Amino acid sequence: MIYSLNGKLIHTEAELAVVECGGVGYACKTTFNTLQKIAGEDNVTLYTHMSVREDTVELFGFADREELKAFKLLISVSGVGPKAGLSILSGMNTQQFALCVATGDSKALTRVKGIGAKTAQRIILELKDKLAGETISVRGQGAAAVPAAAAGSNIAEAVTALEVLGYTEGEALSVLGKLDPALPVEELIKKSLIGLARL
Repeated sequence: MIYSLNGKLIHTEAELAVVECGGVGYACKTTFNTLQKIAGEDNVTLYTHMSVREDTVELFGFADREELKAFKLLISVSGVGPKAGLSILSGMNTQQFALCVATGDSKALTRVKGIGAKTAQRIILELKDKLAGETISVRGQGAAAVPAAAAGSNIAEAVTALEVLGYTEGEALSVLGKLDPALPVEELIKKSLIGLARL
């Protein structure tokens, strides 16, 4: 399994970056956002995911771990392949994607070319469940862990979204604990981001 590539950026084109490592050029399919981040750079690091199917082997590369995580989540959804995953993460950044999932904003996903209403709703449904499962699995890792009663609640969904944005569970809960848990998820996230910016 190739975890990452670090080397000379020798070629880019739409949805593709080629990184030379040890004399070998690795072609990585990627997003518009990653291409923007690495544009003009000489040496780059891409975090990768390898897809092996009967007829092809493809390597996907991303400028940061957050985008790679979002991509893996997307392709885990039934009916969503790598091409659709790249399209979504080219049409929005990881923060916007996290907010779409946390707030159930399927309409934002349908603005991406090739993503219909049913696919967008399936993404929201399946990823909300998976992210809620991840929140439950980290219970007990520190005093600020999400209480069992909060699992699947607005607070739990807000914690998950903030973790995707790069904050730790403890940081998220330090501000969410001061807010009304009955608030909508989107409002909890917005207020939390304001509070975290002041830390």
